[in-house]
Amino acid sequence: MGTDGIIEVYHGGTEIIKNPLVCTGRAGLDFGQGFYVTAIRQQAELWADRMARQRRAQKFISIYSLDMSAVRRNYVYLFFPEYDIDWLNFIAQSRTGNKPWLGYDCIEGGIANDRVIDMVEAYIAGTLTPEYALSELGKHQPNHQICILNQKVIDDCLQFKEGLPC
Repeated sequence: MGTDGIIEVYHGGTEIIKNPLVCTGRAGLDFGQGFYVTAIRQQAELWADRMARQRRAQKFISIYSLDMSAVRRNYVYLFFPEYDIDWLNFIAQSRTGNKPWLGYDCIEGGIANDRVIDMVEAYIAGTLTPEYALSELGKHQPNHQICILNQKVIDDCLQFKEGLPC
């Protein structure tokens, strides 16, 4: 995405989250332990489906306005526009227990989801060259995620609009 201005973003899960907290996110995810949203509503709904099946719970989508201009202007922001070597190395570091997200307030880019995780894991294991992994990743359009790692970004730039069952 990489857009400026105020954008609508979504978070899918098993509850409506009016007041997100970065400290409650799971460790070891692509861009760190933070609050994840996406500008792609369908993607958030699919995540809600997955979580609801795992937890045998109802699924919800929380909708927010996010001021990306303020994020980029006032915070340490990292953007990965595509699956490239920088994204691949960042995800590999995250998945191997390093914390490349330290020092960032917000990170935006593609997800290492079920469509591409095999390539990432083979790269980490050393069974694929970076060139081959990137050629395979290039066949996929990145999904979209924004990880907010700093609570001040949530407090200053993210506004809850509504929560809905989905």
